[in-house]
Amino acid sequence: MRRSLSKTEIIRKKQDIDRIFKQGKNISCMGMRLAFLENNCNFDRFIIIPAKHYGNAVERNKLRRRCKELFRLYPNRVMLDASENRKSHDIALVVYPGKVLSFSLLESKFYSLLDRIN
Repeated sequence: MRRSLSKTEIIRKKQDIDRIFKQGKNISCMGMRLAFLENNCNFDRFIIIPAKHYGNAVERNKLRRRCKELFRLYPNRVMLDASENRKSHDIALVVYPGKVLSFSLLESKFYSLLDRIN
């Protein structure tokens, strides 16, 4: 079983990121903003963007690792990948500075945002 996101599931190009924010839709939830846009791939692609002033580099990287793992383990993702008429999305998660979130609180907020897409 795979233990990380594949390279194709991570958005890396600046033009793709800009397209998500310009043409996509936004959902917000207590210090997090999720921007998403339908793509032509057969799978979802994801990027996590901590705000510029979100702690130091260690805290930002820890947040990135946690969110990537939450996205990989998203329970509805397995069922959604199996359905043939499912639309896939490019997803950008922006996390703003504030109170440091525990893993369980981050998980509940993140999953509630992802559920609102579908």
